[in-house]
Formats: sequence, structure tokens, C-alpha cells
Amino acid sequence: MSASAAAVPQPGRTKAFLRLVMIEHSVFALPFAYIAALTAMFSDDERVHWAELLLVTVAMVGLRTFAMAANRIIDREIDARNPRTAGRELVTGAVSVRSAWTGALIALVVFLGAAALLNPLCLALAPVAVVPMVVYPYGKRFTNFPQAILGLAQAMGPVGAWLAVTGAWSWDAVILGLAVGVWIGGFDLIYACQDVETDREQGVGSVPARFGIPAALWGARGCHAVTTALLVWYALATGAGAFFWCGLLVVAAAFVYEHNVVRPHDLSRLNRAFFTVNGFVGIALFVCALADLLVRGLSV
Repeated sequence: MSASAAAVPQPGRTKAFLRLVMIEHSVFALPFAYIAALTAMFSDDERVHWAELLLVTVAMVGLRTFAMAANRIIDREIDARNPRTAGRELVTGAVSVRSAWTGALIALVVFLGAAALLNPLCLALAPVAVVPMVVYPYGKRFTNFPQAILGLAQAMGPVGAWLAVTGAWSWDAVILGLAVGVWIGGFDLIYACQDVETDREQGVGSVPARFGIPAALWGARGCHAVTTALLVWYALATGAGAFFWCGLLVVAAAFVYEHNVVRPHDLSRLNRAFFTVNGFVGIALFVCALADLLVRGLSV
């Protein structure tokens, strides 16, 4: 077989790995990292620093890819026993464990490289961001609240983005990070509702499995109410203008819609709530935040 022929399957393996890590779901966290980075740039000199923004993007995608790959690897035996997840790439063999670890380690190196290029503080704190990403998939084995670990992991995105730009700590970024963490933890409560019976059979911990679907949905509503309050706090702390406040109204309306389409005895529209609505939330708020910063004087 020629070298060129041997290389033919590679694109298929790459596509399978990208499906494994659900690369398109970067849309959930990236917009908030951009909001933090651009707000920090506005506070600094009112100019967009494109090289830094590119490195923030590379770091975020790299870390998220590592986290998803590690999650899938660690959970592959649980996934194999769950009818909903039995078609995942590591279960079917579309991606081997070795390939998944290779992709995960490459993504981790990319993340660390981007952190190093940003500033020394980002590199020094990089392990702090990595640890909860690995702990999260184990969380369901020793706690009924793995969504809290996921929320903590996701909360680091905006904080890291702000640090990447300024090299300094910011409580404003912490407020935004908490909003993101509580938001993602809340919609993961909704997502976990579809696995209640299987999780109980396998002894997998989750809020819906332990306390029931109605309690989980009420918990998600509470999380998204807190998220809205934190975003209001962030808007006040950063002196946000009219466009950002309009974005908050859009986000609040999206939350109301999300919790109206998912009900304890009707999860048929759960995927719409999880993927469509939550993807829209991040993008809508970013667009409004960007418009607000541009109107206030951010120079591109």
C-alpha cells in the first residue's frame, strides 16, 4: 500500500474524534470568554487586540476539547450500558481509546501553549483550569451533584479570558464566571433528566436520579434565576449600556421559554431546550455585549 493510500482513512478518524468531543458545542462557553476578554480590552485601552483574542480562542477550544475527550474516555463503560449513549464513538469503536488519548493530549498541549504565549500568570494557573475538567466525569461516581463540578469548571473560562488580557485578577470577571458556571450547571440538570432510570440502575449519581425530575427542573429554574441576577450584577459592575441590558432581556426570555418547553412528564423537547436555546443564549448575549462595547468606544 502506498503512503498516500495509507493516509486516506485519517480524515475519517479526525471527523470521528471531532464528533466525539462535540466540537460545535464550543458555542456554549466561547461567547462568554469573548465578553470577558473584550470588556477587559475596553477597560485597558479601548482597543481590540486580535492576537490575544485569537490565543484566547485557541486556549478555550483546546481546553474544552481535552475535557470532552477525557470525559468520554473515563465514561466509556458507563456510556456502553446506557442505550442513549451506546452509539458514542468510543463505544462503537469509531475512535479507539488510544486515538482519543492522543487527541486529548494534543489538545492539552495546545491549551498550555496558548496560555504560555498569553502571559506567565495564565501558564501558572493553567493546571487550576485542567483539574476540574478531569474530576467532573468522576464526580458522578462519588456525589449526586456532578453538575456543581461542571459549573465550577466552566466558571473559569471568563476569568481566564480576563487574566489573558490583563494579567491581573478581576472580581468583575469572577461575577461573569459564576454566571456562566451556574447557567451551565443549570442546563446540565435538565440534560441529566433523560438518563434517570439508567443512572439509578447503574448507581450513577445525579440530581435527577437522586431527587427526581421535578426537583431537578426546579433546581434548573433556580440556577437560571441566579444566572440572570449575576448577569445584572456584572452589567452594573462594568457600567454596561443599553445594548447589554437588551441582551439580558433576550436571555431572560430564552430562559422562560426553555423552562416552558421541558416539563417533568414531557421531555420530548429536551434537546431543543438544551442545544438550541442554550446555544442561542451565549450568542445573543455576546452580540449585544459587543454592540454595547462598540457604541461605548471600543476600537477594532
